[in-house]
Amino acid sequence: MDFLAPTTWADALAAKAEQPDAVPVAGGTDVMVEINFDHRRPPALLDLTRVPELREWSREDGRIRLGAGVTYSRIIAELGAELPGLAMAARTVGSPQIRNRGTVGGNLGAASPAGDSHPPLLACDAVVEVASVRGTREIPAAEFYTGVKRNALAPDELIAAILLPRAAGPQQFCKIGTRNAMVIAVAAFGIALHPQRRAIGTGIGSAAPTPRTAPEAAAFLAGELEAAGLWESRGALPEGLAVEFGRRVRDAASPIDDVRGSAAYRLHSLSVMARRAATWAWDEFRTEDRRAA
Repeated sequence: MDFLAPTTWADALAAKAEQPDAVPVAGGTDVMVEINFDHRRPPALLDLTRVPELREWSREDGRIRLGAGVTYSRIIAELGAELPGLAMAARTVGSPQIRNRGTVGGNLGAASPAGDSHPPLLACDAVVEVASVRGTREIPAAEFYTGVKRNALAPDELIAAILLPRAAGPQQFCKIGTRNAMVIAVAAFGIALHPQRRAIGTGIGSAAPTPRTAPEAAAFLAGELEAAGLWESRGALPEGLAVEFGRRVRDAASPIDDVRGSAAYRLHSLSVMARRAATWAWDEFRTEDRRAA
């Protein structure tokens, strides 16, 4: 097995172009486990930990440009206020040691349906910036996942960064597992309120072949809030509306039975999580209004 260790982004792209079958390694929390258990034996590893550009984040035109190598622990410590949903998800990833190594870029590259970062990325309309020696392009997160552990990267492309709008409203993340952290999600759900455009963002994890949104449920909830004048009044979220939203999120999933949980349990848990997450996010939205007053 070859081991490639570029120290610049240009060298990393050149190495990937020369050896498209080289597997990128950032934190190694997924790839190295597969190699240790002999589930994967790639011809080459492309170590990206020495590329400084990937470890940087910046504010650009109202968005956060999150380098693919920024760790979960840094997201929690440095971006909790601007990317609250992603920070919530990051807190449930593994142990502190894993959070100090693991990255959102690595989570995207693995493209596991159970990846914890996927629901909040989908809910906030994140965009994945990918690059090769041929140039750079942007892929909406909703189009990035193409199958079970498959993504939209071309063989010679690497993930450069994730582009996320700074939160304009409350965000929530829920995860069901045998424990809250250090465990693969049985099901997960993320929600983001976008008050300025009166829209709802959603993200479903570990309940379909790929992470996915629940567009019909989101449109339903946003429309009902608009019809009832709740975006302006910030009145209480009716219980029946939250329950129906949960049902529609459940209907957007297509889970399977596996060793971690049954399809029926995943569907039920998604319905409950969506109802609770919507209520928590809306209550926070109302609290912000009272604080402003």
